[in-house]
Amino acid sequence: MKLIYLDNAATTPVLNEVVEAVADCLRNYFGNPSSLHRLGIKSEKLIKEAAESLAAVLHVAADELIFTSGGTEANNMAILGTALARQRAGRHLITTAIEHPSVLRVFEHLEAQSFEVTYLPVDKSGLVSSDRLEKEIRPDTILVSIMHVNNEIGSIQPIEELGRIIKGANPNTVFHVDAIQSFGKLELYPRKWSVDLMSLSGHKIHGPKGIGALYIRKGVRLQPILFGGGQQRGYRSGTENLAGIAGLGVAAKFIRHELENRPVYLYELKNRLLSGLKDALPQAVINGSLESGAPHIVNIGFPGLKGEVVLHALEDEGVFVSTGSACSSRDRTVSHVLKAIGVDDRVAGGSIRVSTSYLTTMDEIDAFIRILASVVSRVEKYSRR
Repeated sequence: MKLIYLDNAATTPVLNEVVEAVADCLRNYFGNPSSLHRLGIKSEKLIKEAAESLAAVLHVAADELIFTSGGTEANNMAILGTALARQRAGRHLITTAIEHPSVLRVFEHLEAQSFEVTYLPVDKSGLVSSDRLEKEIRPDTILVSIMHVNNEIGSIQPIEELGRIIKGANPNTVFHVDAIQSFGKLELYPRKWSVDLMSLSGHKIHGPKGIGALYIRKGVRLQPILFGGGQQRGYRSGTENLAGIAGLGVAAKFIRHELENRPVYLYELKNRLLSGLKDALPQAVINGSLESGAPHIVNIGFPGLKGEVVLHALEDEGVFVSTGSACSSRDRTVSHVLKAIGVDDRVAGGSIRVSTSYLTTMDEIDAFIRILASVVSRVEKYSRR
């Protein structure tokens, strides 16, 4: 049975060249990057090279990047670090109702510490209102955190427009963007978009798990949330995960090449998927907007069915998808994202998320549609018993 992997928004297969880079690093770059001898300098150079590869994707300077243990730490560092550094200037924070748990849980924690949080609603496409955002920004608003691409429905927020609004309403408000799902799928321009902080993750772009990064615009103040030896300019103490950083650097080169040479490939896969669904499964409901959606994520609802049943039936056929965010997939409640965009419970409960990567093929999409149609037919018959 040929495996068809369509859960790339959860994690991506690691590239062979990434595995080789990690193995080479473990064998040959064992010096501590903070050491002054040549083995340490050799390791430090590897970190700088990886940072430069990452910076090229973001169109920023390499010294504006801090390596983290992943996207969750990057989000926590950005939000907690800003709140703690700027709490004397104000205690009002803004985010949206459809953020990833690694953002929402941090804001809940800050609320318990007497910060005030405004949660912006979204429309049925999963987009925030620019007018509403502008009205909510106050003189004491120290941080706005808005994800670029939603991990469940793929909605793309107009970050450049939102950045202009935030800085126009209060130039001192820090703008954080969770770009974990858009990194490597869409072009990112944090400087041009007035973004102060941007979170990234390695395992979403065919890199290793346990490595990520945070872009920190020059001049932005953050209070560290980890203390120790003062590595990475004091922002993130602890000996660097050199092997993970090496792997992330190679993965960054790969996705930069794909963005430059196959900029519409993911959209072509998506169009093939949507066309096939329309013909083979006309009863399927697409959650979110087709027009404003990311190229690699499609959330499909089957009214009256259970998404988990469909997921496991597909798994039996060698096809792997998700019912939502991998970080909360064991939670039996209906997705907070689908609730926020007004999806009916009968549709939300029967929804699956299909997510592709540059390694996905057109043949896999065609095979998936055939298998999905067969699986849904069987599940519908079973459900009517």
